[in-house]
Amino acid sequence: MGATWRIRTPDPAAVRAVAGRSSLHPLVAALLVNRGLADPAAAERHLRAAPLDLHDPFLLPDMAPACTRLARAVKEGETILVHGDYDVDGVTGTALLMRLFRALGANARWHIPNRLEHGYSFGEHSIARAEEVGARLVISVDNGTSAHDVIARLAARGVDTVVTDHHEPTHADLPRAVAIVNPKLPGSTYPWRELCGGAVAFKLAWGLAQTMNGGRRASAPIKAFLEEATAFVAIATVCDVVPLRDENRVFARYGLKAMRAGTSPGLRALVEIAGLGTGPLTAEDVAFQIGPRLNASGRLGGAEKAVELLLADDEATARRRAVELDGLNRRRREIEQEVWIEARAQAADFADPRAHPVLVLAGEGWHQGVVGIVAARLAEELDRPAVVIGLDGDSGRGSARSRPGFDVLDAIRGAAPHLARFGGHAQAAGLEIEASAVDAARVAICARARAQLASAPPPAPGLVIDGELPFPHLTPTLMRELDLLEPYGVENEKPVLLSRDLRLAEPPRRVGADGAHLMLQLRQGAATMKAMAFRMGGRAGELGLGRPLDVVHTPRWNTFRGLTSLELLVHDFAPGEG
Repeated sequence: MGATWRIRTPDPAAVRAVAGRSSLHPLVAALLVNRGLADPAAAERHLRAAPLDLHDPFLLPDMAPACTRLARAVKEGETILVHGDYDVDGVTGTALLMRLFRALGANARWHIPNRLEHGYSFGEHSIARAEEVGARLVISVDNGTSAHDVIARLAARGVDTVVTDHHEPTHADLPRAVAIVNPKLPGSTYPWRELCGGAVAFKLAWGLAQTMNGGRRASAPIKAFLEEATAFVAIATVCDVVPLRDENRVFARYGLKAMRAGTSPGLRALVEIAGLGTGPLTAEDVAFQIGPRLNASGRLGGAEKAVELLLADDEATARRRAVELDGLNRRRREIEQEVWIEARAQAADFADPRAHPVLVLAGEGWHQGVVGIVAARLAEELDRPAVVIGLDGDSGRGSARSRPGFDVLDAIRGAAPHLARFGGHAQAAGLEIEASAVDAARVAICARARAQLASAPPPAPGLVIDGELPFPHLTPTLMRELDLLEPYGVENEKPVLLSRDLRLAEPPRRVGADGAHLMLQLRQGAATMKAMAFRMGGRAGELGLGRPLDVVHTPRWNTFRGLTSLELLVHDFAPGEG
């Protein structure tokens, strides 16, 4: 057995109440209760995830002054500069607002900093770009909450700034912007604080549409635009790894449909180059196929090609940009692997999780565009938050990724005196640092982390199982009901189930490069099903015909040569009692 198994035991009364309210299979109701949705009405809303469940944009801090200022700029023909960020969240939010301004006939330009030249958020480049285009109003997307100095300098030049962001403020005081639209501001009463940056930009677009229409509902053409724009928000929501609950679930669910049905040549070209066929799109498709391609140009420098793809109005331009992004993504994977090998080796020097509860690694020449991906891989493999810093001479930039239940931004805050700047949120953050300060920052981050863990220990390690399911009960009918929980993501994870006393229907087959994976045919009585156990090829010797087997798995659909059937994704297995 590869890991300790922990089987959840949801309150039976809550399961019955949820099942009864929505006429659900008890297993589906138990999954909802396991995910914190024990209230039957909340569980019903989660399953429904309808656009009517989206919150009023004017509940967000400063939405009214933001829309008033922006409406004036549109009506008076002022030049508006949309100031985005180079990751998927910032790129999609920038494209969304630019497409809205085109639809409104506004005079708008866009700017995204170069990751390698400028770093994150506002800087001298922001002022230079605003002056270049003659902007009178700057709107940030996915950044700006901590850009005190630059926003003040823009104001001194007669340029107003509206900040749209979702990052935690790093200072008690806020920039002197016309408006800061951010659900995480102190004192915010917005009902759902875990929006991504693209979703906040969407809320601004929605609020502006109402303002431009005299405070009433958006006009029919703009309403259609907003419905289609949920595709951009879905990409941002999935790729920024925010909880897929509340509004985020609505955005993801309807945005995935809009990606397939929409008219954007860029999104169509992206789906085609990713080889995603013609069927329904999933959150996994976005996370592993769409997102990395959109991220590729920003990770290797400038994000211009990604924005140009999403703004493309003709198929030829969209196809050309999609091909370019696909090539950049292949190069990004090569660079990432090089950094991963070095970082993984360095992690061995900090193997004791008591001394180093957060891995803080740094390397000269590590490409700053891939350190976030490497940090995520390290956090996943070693089950520890990780900060990975790419050094370039005397300075460096790093990215942090966390594990469930641990606030990595708070840990980084402990090293504030050693950092040039930092920001982010509980699960992902970034920082800038002098090379000479890395060791001191590591000590401070780990000290803060130890204090944090002492007061709020993380969940016990192990493979968490939602419940037991007798093999014959796993039918296409039940699977279609499980599909109601899609799309899956943070705080709405895929079901992990245990089926006991199974047998092999045939000898296990090792497949893939060097037999790294196992393909199994499992049976219980007359019921048989294919199962895939990835990266478990070395455990083939634990299996034998006739031996009882307990299997932890996630059921899924598999389509091959036009035929769709059920199969299992195996997480672990162990000898059964028979």
